[in-house]
Amino acid sequence: MNLSPDKKIAGILVPLFALRGEDDLGIGDIGALREFINWAAGIGFKLVQLLPINETGTDNSPYNAISALAIEPTTLQLGPGFPEDLTREDFDAAVVDVDLERLRRGEVKYRQVKKLKRRLLEKAFANFSARASEVRQSGFRKFCEDEAAWLRDYAFFRVLMEGNDDSPAWNRWAVQHQSIQRARSWLHDLPPDKQAAMADRQQFFCYVQWIAHQQWREIKSFAEGRGVALMGDIPFGVSYHSADVFARPDEFVLDWAGGAPPEPYFKDDEFTQKWGQNWGIPLYHWDRMRSNNFEWWRERVRAVQCIFHLFRIDHVLGFYRIYGFPWRPRKNKQFLPLDWHQMLEQTGGRAPHFVPRDDDTAENCEANKREGEEYLRVALEEAGATRVIGEDLGAVPNYVRPNLRSLDIAGFKIPQWEVYGGQVTPGHKYERLSVATYATHDHKPIQALWEEAFEHSTPNSIKEQARFDLAKIAVFAGLDPRIDKIDFEKDFYPAIMEALFKSNAWIAIVMITDLLSRNYRFNVPGTIGSLNWTRRMQRSVAELRFGKKTGERMQLIRQLLEKTGRS
Repeated sequence: MNLSPDKKIAGILVPLFALRGEDDLGIGDIGALREFINWAAGIGFKLVQLLPINETGTDNSPYNAISALAIEPTTLQLGPGFPEDLTREDFDAAVVDVDLERLRRGEVKYRQVKKLKRRLLEKAFANFSARASEVRQSGFRKFCEDEAAWLRDYAFFRVLMEGNDDSPAWNRWAVQHQSIQRARSWLHDLPPDKQAAMADRQQFFCYVQWIAHQQWREIKSFAEGRGVALMGDIPFGVSYHSADVFARPDEFVLDWAGGAPPEPYFKDDEFTQKWGQNWGIPLYHWDRMRSNNFEWWRERVRAVQCIFHLFRIDHVLGFYRIYGFPWRPRKNKQFLPLDWHQMLEQTGGRAPHFVPRDDDTAENCEANKREGEEYLRVALEEAGATRVIGEDLGAVPNYVRPNLRSLDIAGFKIPQWEVYGGQVTPGHKYERLSVATYATHDHKPIQALWEEAFEHSTPNSIKEQARFDLAKIAVFAGLDPRIDKIDFEKDFYPAIMEALFKSNAWIAIVMITDLLSRNYRFNVPGTIGSLNWTRRMQRSVAELRFGKKTGERMQLIRQLLEKTGRS
């Protein structure tokens, strides 16, 4: 596909789990994505941006995956013939005791969804093992050989998880399982029949990944046929409790947790305002990664590059320096009420700080820039012709964006944050090599901000922040910043969409909730909330075609895309 920045395009950001397909099993999957690509293409969008699709753990966060390379099985479309090893009889038998109507209603019910999809995949694998053709068996063996660098360790990790209450917390497993070397010795000492059972179970997890790669490569080709690019996402970090850390512990710093510095913007999270965001991701031993030519990072890039047409690196700032905490996230509540001196007493004098160094001196800035560029060049080398985008938001050192541009990596423009000298930067001054959007998956939708600005029960601090942000968006769109004088549907929505599409940015992306004027949120950063990563669209993709108000809104969007040369 031609994804040169010379041609401006527009896209939609949507978490896959949030989509509702006609026959989904309680979560958005590849079948729903196929429907959504058709819908987006019909409007004139040329890109669909997804969150990471790696296998998730108990918190279901795509940014805290239990594998940086394995694909989340719930993303798979499962039904009779999907995959071809799954028969109608086996499908019906698996769902006979499942209330599908309830499963599809409301938020994602991860426990039930994962259990059901596991059962279906097990039936498919049993059929594959018993009667697959030699051609398919050969294809599976070739996949296992090609992906052996990560797949074998991952499959072993998953089997060990099952033997430890399906928990990925390897440091709390049975003692004989707590390191990969110890676990392999334990396996070697098992009786032959138990070794064979373990080997068969590992084959099952390899089979699931084989099917996942097939389905995702097929959806990539399908999107190409509709003229739509798929944009993937590589998180900077990976979960402490992951197959990657378990298999390669020497490459990770396990006594520090990565995150982001204090951020007063997130007024609904007291810990983030005071201490920052503690994501719990282990830091990297970059020198040890360098000694094996950054093998793990190269594998990550290859994995996403074969499925997506372009990809975003989440928290690209981490390549230059990352904010580290000397405690794990589970202790955040313990540290929240402490002052700085009390915190130091608890940590033995270790304080949160930027790693490997802060940006307080010119020498530090230069060292951070030099090392960050080295690591990013590895990713670019592996990406080849695949375009790379860097999520450069937050506390951004002044050397980062020029360095990203020199590497041909597009950065982000959030209009309400692009303010210099008290003036909102107009869209025509955006660098072409940039991605403009009003919100990412971590931000409140514009409709939610609008409601906060006018809701009497909203706390004053939140109301003021909402009005402040909306006023800046209004200025960006050429409207009166006194938003009380503006009608949302008639004036505000059309103007802000046109301003975004008119900007000089290569890609203009609209979050699905902003496109449809919804107020629900997919994630609140730095928190573990019951609704994080569970909210689904209120209507199925098919229903979006028939709603009168949605139809009128999408007709407006189609006209704006044509008018601004993005369709």
